[in-house]
Amino acid sequence: MDVARALARRRMVRSFDGTPVDPDWLDELCATALWAPTAGNCAGVRLHTLYGDARPAFFARATDAAWRERSPRYAGLSRAGAIVVVTSRPQDYATRYGASDKRASGLGALDAWPVPYWHGDAAMATMALLLLLEESGWSATLWGDFGRAKGLLAWLGAPDETLFASVLVGRDDRSDHRSASLDRAVPARRARVSRVVTPPDAPAR
Repeated sequence: MDVARALARRRMVRSFDGTPVDPDWLDELCATALWAPTAGNCAGVRLHTLYGDARPAFFARATDAAWRERSPRYAGLSRAGAIVVVTSRPQDYATRYGASDKRASGLGALDAWPVPYWHGDAAMATMALLLLLEESGWSATLWGDFGRAKGLLAWLGAPDETLFASVLVGRDDRSDHRSASLDRAVPARRARVSRVVTPPDAPAR
């Protein structure tokens, strides 16, 4: 994989043509994505894959009827060939960092984490999956389901996990509604990279 090229080519696609996704292939791709870094080797990220009739059932729980009726994107999203729901298990991190070799970190309780690394691990696994899909010629979008997370997780049989997002996978039908976010003026990528030199008031060694 040319990673730089994959990053440049990757786009969020929100309208699919209904092409089914092979479950065995995608399940294996998800397992590959889980090679992504994980704090303390916690392995606290889970990927739940949905195919066939599970897809409309997902939307029935992740959205409400009013949204489905008014959203110009629902029809295109609903034609995704598969859905991957990304979750994490925060308690795995507290347990791991409460172990003898990690106890000095002081992160043996969830509220001790200034940055919840279970979210970071979920993001890294998700990015790995998006790049693997790009490499394979499939389209995808990252979709948040936060308002109805509790019911969705219960339906998935994962009530004790934390929802990160869902990845909708399929073939682009070229009918996506252009995102207004693309019209925002943002700093160039290079302008967001700053090189830190020794500050003038840094103490001498």
